[in-house]
Amino acid sequence: MSLVSPKSSAAAPRATPLHFAKHPRSWLYAFWKFSRPHTIIGTSLSVLSVFAIAAIAQLDWAFPQLLETVPGVLLPTLIACLCGNVYIVGLNQLEDIQIDRINKPHLPLASGEFSPPLGRRIVTGMAISALVIAALQGFYLLGMVVCSLLIGTAYSLPPIRLKRFPFWASVCIFTVRGVVVNLGLFLHFHQGFPIPPILWALTLFIVGFTIGIALFKDIPDIEGDRQYHISTFTLRLGQRKVFEITRWILTGCYLGLILAALLGLPGVNAPFLISTHLVAIALFWWRSFQVNLHEKASISSFYQFIWKLFFLEYILFPLVCLPW
Repeated sequence: MSLVSPKSSAAAPRATPLHFAKHPRSWLYAFWKFSRPHTIIGTSLSVLSVFAIAAIAQLDWAFPQLLETVPGVLLPTLIACLCGNVYIVGLNQLEDIQIDRINKPHLPLASGEFSPPLGRRIVTGMAISALVIAALQGFYLLGMVVCSLLIGTAYSLPPIRLKRFPFWASVCIFTVRGVVVNLGLFLHFHQGFPIPPILWALTLFIVGFTIGIALFKDIPDIEGDRQYHISTFTLRLGQRKVFEITRWILTGCYLGLILAALLGLPGVNAPFLISTHLVAIALFWWRSFQVNLHEKASISSFYQFIWKLFFLEYILFPLVCLPW
């Protein structure tokens, strides 16, 4: 069931539903699109990165001991988080089928590659899997998964459907990506407190970065959001203004982290952190000047570039923690 109006100029589904038995490769590719690959990559990197930071924080861990934790701790955690990820993005697609036929017609529910009943079975199975695996892993991971699923449900599902409200939609995104995931994963891997300063720095950086992502993601989707009365900052303020706001929010994230390193953020290699983030911010501004806000393809390409910068942080943060 969706809140969107039945009145629509969207195109009808372009394909008949796929059956796994008849077209396994096409079905799996459709499932990959359904899982929203950029979010899968982001979730995977966040799990691996926080695991590495937790391992570095416990300096008494020898490398062989660390490897022993991979099948029993890291792998189940990763699977639980990925299942939760697919539940959240899948539920959002189930509620936005008509809108996605305008904004994202390549998605399997919008294109007709997946039927809505299949989509509901997938998200239900993913939610159950995430909860069961997390419960077997421990209190901290279960708490993180439960919080993430509840916020993801409130974001998409009627009658709450917080994505209708620009402020609360942004709060949902940065709360899950920035706070719940990073702190919850560290507490799970570290088995409790204290949380080191570098993890707080990562959390604050990701909170700011995901605010930028939350604002920017609606810029290329303006037509569908306008037609189905989804209120966004882009519709309220205009594409150019939201683009500039996003650009300065992300700039503030980089400058804040560089300033923290200059002031003596403990447990980091300050020269490495500062130099890598100066390069990142330079690339970001260079790429932003190439964006044409009158072309959806250009906007979408820059949005994917922002996600790549997001991925990069989860690679850099464990490296700046190493005792070089």
